[in-house]
Amino acid sequence: MKLSVALFFAGFFGALGAVFFLLSFGTDYWLLATETCSPENNGSKTVNAVPLEHGDMVTSPKKTDTTYHHEGFFWRCWFGGKLAEDNIWKFWFTNQPPSKLCMHSYLFPFPVTTPVHNSTSYDTAVIYRGFWSVFMLVGVAAVVMAGFIIICAAPFASHKLYKAGGGLFLIASVFFSAVVVMYVIWVQALSTMTDYKQQQKTSLCPDFQINIRYGWSFMLAPVGIFFSFLAGMLFLLIGRTVQMHYN
Repeated sequence: MKLSVALFFAGFFGALGAVFFLLSFGTDYWLLATETCSPENNGSKTVNAVPLEHGDMVTSPKKTDTTYHHEGFFWRCWFGGKLAEDNIWKFWFTNQPPSKLCMHSYLFPFPVTTPVHNSTSYDTAVIYRGFWSVFMLVGVAAVVMAGFIIICAAPFASHKLYKAGGGLFLIASVFFSAVVVMYVIWVQALSTMTDYKQQQKTSLCPDFQINIRYGWSFMLAPVGIFFSFLAGMLFLLIGRTVQMHYN
């Protein structure tokens, strides 16, 4: 009876972990970024294409150009819009415009826009994100294989299958933990974001600002890690119990 209860919770936790991993993998909202630039401060001496002269008074309300970015494993997309107080809701599916620009994020991870020949920074960014992508693929493959193996192991058919499934759940949690840590390093520690901000201030406008948040795809990954780790430990314990009492 106790073994059946443990098997139920292990399967439940494993299913939750797999769902959270797949949602994190399949949705392109690991990063949410908002870029703002005020046309009034970008050095332009025109308003609506009308040149300003000395002594002219501009009474039109201040407008801010805003670009919204979101990216994940597959795609990196961006679209324009008006600056709002609660910008995060701009990224929700129903609030996005019907058309937006996208490119493959594994080739051009944010904020990289175009490949620069003989550029060490671009090569480093692509290689770093390449490892990040491989780790995520391994994690997804491990959790999917674990699910199939556990299905084949029920009910208490083979302790080896339970142990193999539990081990794969643990491997998936380890690789997704590395994925989360690497993404935090990419956003917070590497100089890519700082260099991009300085470049935009120099070429676009002096008051260029960028606001970066972690998206819901990123937040789903730690939840999946937690449930996958619990499922892996429980399946290993079930495999050991089956080996001791049924063999």
